[in-house]
Amino acid sequence: MDDHQTLRRDLRLALKRKELFLEYQPIVAGRSIAGYEALLRWRHPVFGLVPPVTFIPIAEADGLMPEIGVLALRQACTDALNWPQHQSIAVNLSPAQFLSADLTDSISQTLDAIGFPAERLILEITESVLLERTINNLDILNILKLLGIRIALDDFGTEYSSLSYLKNFPFDYIKIDKYFISDLIENENSRTIVDFVIGLAHGLGMAVTAEGVETEQQARWLIEKGCDHLQGYFFGRPMGAAAVESFNGIWDKNRVP
Repeated sequence: MDDHQTLRRDLRLALKRKELFLEYQPIVAGRSIAGYEALLRWRHPVFGLVPPVTFIPIAEADGLMPEIGVLALRQACTDALNWPQHQSIAVNLSPAQFLSADLTDSISQTLDAIGFPAERLILEITESVLLERTINNLDILNILKLLGIRIALDDFGTEYSSLSYLKNFPFDYIKIDKYFISDLIENENSRTIVDFVIGLAHGLGMAVTAEGVETEQQARWLIEKGCDHLQGYFFGRPMGAAAVESFNGIWDKNRVP
């Protein structure tokens, strides 16, 4: 049996064995921590940490993402209850999870069961989610917003990037992919694109988050251009729930340029 088949078999067992867990990466606004993004991890007993890019497609193909997604949302909201009330938690929705029939009911029931305020939850979706069932997708997004949940368009600019999405769907945030941030200082084209996206989003009443910020120069440029939120190794690496509380306590406001 090759490694792929082994992972496919073991992923079902991973749910029972509780091998899946979350780490959290800080999202900074101004000089404060606005919240954290929940990042799904799998610690395999033989292979060690399996990258999400490897196991999430397997989970989607085998119909496991709705179950995994509910577990991740429940854990993320439970952990975030211990954080300051102004901090949000961002949770990714995979395309397979987004298309599940009971998505909105499941999310609403999870929030009610935990007692987590809907306005502190941000759901992140990628453009691939919007390719099919456009009317239904719009209905789902509108229902989520009626619940008080905020919606972010993740990895903007790396997939299909149709501006019609921004016109027709009620996003609160656009997340600029790290692909454009990594060479921001050296590449004029990247700077032009990022500057354009920030202006476009603000013109549509949306906030902007830049992912993959790794240097002070990148952070300073983005702040000068009016980028609302910054996320990346420059501010903090993904960490376990216990470390978040410590990180909040030792956060250095002077870290922001």
